[in-house]
Amino acid sequence: MKAKKSALYIAQAAAIAALYFVINLLQNALLPGTTSMDIQFRFAEALCVLALFTTAAIPGLGIGCMLFNLTMAGSLPLDFIVGTAATVLATVLMYLLRNVKIKNYPWLSMLMPVVCNAVIVGWELTYYFNTPLHLNMLYVAAGEAAVMFVLGTALYFVLERHKTHLFRQ
Repeated sequence: MKAKKSALYIAQAAAIAALYFVINLLQNALLPGTTSMDIQFRFAEALCVLALFTTAAIPGLGIGCMLFNLTMAGSLPLDFIVGTAATVLATVLMYLLRNVKIKNYPWLSMLMPVVCNAVIVGWELTYYFNTPLHLNMLYVAAGEAAVMFVLGTALYFVLERHKTHLFRQ
């Protein structure tokens, strides 16, 4: 039984990683630059919501982010480490805060990708481009907030409605 659960966990993580990677790849092909500019709007970041439903999302999103950043020609030299760290930290915090809700909505969890990416990726942009930290943090937060509070919220409510069928462990 334990091997069956492990296999399911690995399969879920792999599927999430592949989904994150492919969504970003398609978005970058259709809307060049939107996944790597100062104000990023990575549609796949909405998948961070999956961390509220399964821990498999944590390694899945981390691996998907790392693979995309490694293959993205416009990525900064250490973005596969720094960007991945921001995603993993955000999803861990989302999972830990998943039960903290205001009016049946996980506000604090939804803020975690915004805050983590703003601080970590904002610092990274400042380091590489010697641009003001507060502006970099603001730009990164703006793109991440738009994704999380529009696409992420929509995904959250769909998954919340169907979680008993989708996330059987």
